Amino acid sequence: MTVEPSAPLHEPHDGPDHADLDVMDNHAPVAETESDSLDEDNRLKSDFIHRVRDALEAGEVDQVYDLVEPLHPADIADLFELVDSDERGALAHAISDLMSGEVFAEMNDHVREALVDELPAQDIAEIAENMDTDDAVALIEDLDVEDQQAVLAEMEPEDRAAIESALAYPDESAGRLMSRDVIAVREAMSVGDLIDYLSSNGNGHLPTEFWEIFIVDARHHPVGTCALSWLLRSPRDVALADVMKRDQTLIPVTMDQEEVALRFQKYALISAAVVDESGRLVGQITVDDVVHIIQEEAGEDALALSGAGDGDINEPLHLTIKSRLWWLFINLGTAMLASSVVAAFQGTIEKLVTLAVIMPIISGMGGNAATQTMAVTVRALATNQLTNHNTWRMIMREWWIANANGWGLGALMALGCQLIYHDMWLSVVVVLAMILNSINAGLSGVLIPIGLEKLKIDPAVVSTVFVTTMTDTLGFFFFLGLAAAFHLH
Repeated sequence: MTVEPSAPLHEPHDGPDHADLDVMDNHAPVAETESDSLDEDNRLKSDFIHRVRDALEAGEVDQVYDLVEPLHPADIADLFELVDSDERGALAHAISDLMSGEVFAEMNDHVREALVDELPAQDIAEIAENMDTDDAVALIEDLDVEDQQAVLAEMEPEDRAAIESALAYPDESAGRLMSRDVIAVREAMSVGDLIDYLSSNGNGHLPTEFWEIFIVDARHHPVGTCALSWLLRSPRDVALADVMKRDQTLIPVTMDQEEVALRFQKYALISAAVVDESGRLVGQITVDDVVHIIQEEAGEDALALSGAGDGDINEPLHLTIKSRLWWLFINLGTAMLASSVVAAFQGTIEKLVTLAVIMPIISGMGGNAATQTMAVTVRALATNQLTNHNTWRMIMREWWIANANGWGLGALMALGCQLIYHDMWLSVVVVLAMILNSINAGLSGVLIPIGLEKLKIDPAVVSTVFVTTMTDTLGFFFFLGLAAAFHLH
């Protein structure tokens, strides 16, 4: 919503002077009472959940409603995750008046999808219309195309147009994430004009929550922002041009949500304007949405490194089995490759059975060291700490760490071998193999993720397979090859 200019422009100013704020101290005592539903960690108590389930089983709908009604929407969403899947439909029916858009926005994706599948299109449309645009998009985007069209057909034209526009943007982009509920005004307005405008349009014409006003020019291009704290502390006759901040972080509508989160983290943003290809203001992203992104992206990267799939305990069982089994099949192939190296040195192992005892230690320690390096590298790439400018420094850093690990672990292993087997040449082979595999692990852990990033492949998804193959295969090769070269018997 844009207000036409009503005052001449003034020279820009960084913002109002920082005046000392008077703090109002309310001395009224606050009663601290233990919740009947939440424990000290702010989680739903087990006995509360049992009471809700018992009431559901007994058909006591009114009792279920009375138990759930005092809960925060986020706690109601948690309740749906904690009851059995076959109880969720009955719970939703019992508390239908409490099933607000806020509850669905806080609900686990898999739980929400299963629940939405049981609702008619009209009910879903009504829920979506009471949600912020970004939350409504998250609700509708997971539906089948046919179901999406049915829900959109039940919505008001304005809401439908906003959601259809968002769905046209790439998945996990700023366009999907942004809210179109923004306040945009012309910089020619005065502070008093803006305050009067906000007051007169407060009943349903403004966003429910906002932290700053976006200032736009005649082409609807953002030219600055004005925080509410500045606005309320400035004289009424001052022009917005004198209190607004012209330097701002603009988010392209096609930017990936992970990059959006990094921008918010780097510049400590509360909200940011989203612009289309022509530079026009089309929405905003707020920090509450970014918190969810940071949690989601961090969880995805950690689970991708382990090959555990989505990792959500509410994910359908067949999807979890499918995702995990696929990676285990790949790991089986890499294990067979490593075993082929062992088979090639079968004669050497037969001469000295002790090699079979020590061999898993060499490859295992290399794998652990590589996992450490890989985790650091993937995180550095994800947070933009690792760039083209400091890649070589990162590689050399891991080179020296790998050397230190190799010499330290090798010396300790050699001492143990000497005490147990009293074989100097075996101890020498252990030291050399441990050093070589540590260097291999360090370089693999840093070079493979960097290489995958250069190829536009998510290093968090496939790095583990390649790195494990390198440390196992070359670890066996280094140890058994050196044993053969030294003619251990």
